[in-house]
Amino acid sequence: MAYTVFLTILTMLLYAVPGFLLIKSKLVGAQSISAFSVVLMYVLQPCLTIHSFQKITFTPVLAVNMLVCFAVALGAMGVFLGLLFLLLRKKQGEVTYRVSTVACAFGNASFIGIPILESVLPECSEAAAYSIVFFLAMSALGWTVASAIIMRDKKYISVKKIFLNPATLSLVAAVLLGLIDVFFDWKIPAPFAGMFEVLAGMSTPVCMLVMGFRLATADWKKLFLSWQHYAVIFVKQVVFPLAVFAVLLLLPVDGSLKVCLFVMSCCPVAAVVQSYAEMIGEGQEEAADMVLLSSASCILTIPLLTLLLPFL
Repeated sequence: MAYTVFLTILTMLLYAVPGFLLIKSKLVGAQSISAFSVVLMYVLQPCLTIHSFQKITFTPVLAVNMLVCFAVALGAMGVFLGLLFLLLRKKQGEVTYRVSTVACAFGNASFIGIPILESVLPECSEAAAYSIVFFLAMSALGWTVASAIIMRDKKYISVKKIFLNPATLSLVAAVLLGLIDVFFDWKIPAPFAGMFEVLAGMSTPVCMLVMGFRLATADWKKLFLSWQHYAVIFVKQVVFPLAVFAVLLLLPVDGSLKVCLFVMSCCPVAAVVQSYAEMIGEGQEEAADMVLLSSASCILTIPLLTLLLPFL
């Protein structure tokens, strides 16, 4: 299984190569990176959500598992945010430490997590839906606790944005479509369902293309020689998943749900961390470096951690 996961991540990372070459050859300008990010967040992420939920059949058991998934994800990330904030409270005046606090808890559970889950649990159609729910928990924390930490001001906490953002709105649409299917036996017509499937399939390649773009514009010396980047990666990709693993051992929940939660906790630093840095106009370079180095290093950390899956 670890070898399969390794190949899956390697394939994803290879998607970054064309992006790197396009920037270096100047066929794509660095100013275009933000446009790709907008397409990723406002078009591909919602399509990924809707397509993921179209593959499952809603049942009471699935609904309970989704709520458990949300609660565990919210609790794990929330506790880590709180602990790291307290541990680094004397350094919170520096934006790098505030960005690091969020980076240690937030992972790329959808664009990177879903392909890994599909390789680990090929027969579990609910896996992608759990990933979306995990992402939703991160989004809820992002507009509240994480925003307050990064901005150093509670006024940036936006309850409205918890509900009025692409992740939540697309999840609501997906759930409504699922309920319509259950009660009225109606599915999205095949041509439209195919459109969502195609756009959903583009999400991971485009995410990796953007990573390649950013890698081409990065200062490699700062990227690889900062001890703080490696500290963030160690906490996010070793300490955090092992803590979640310990909690999952004690929970009396479905085995496939445990696997999904553990794999998603292993994912590298989420690209949304850089978005938060861009919101305040500080720490963008550090955030981008953490995302890049974390995404590259997960080819080693995730396969090794998946060796623990048989113990769940």
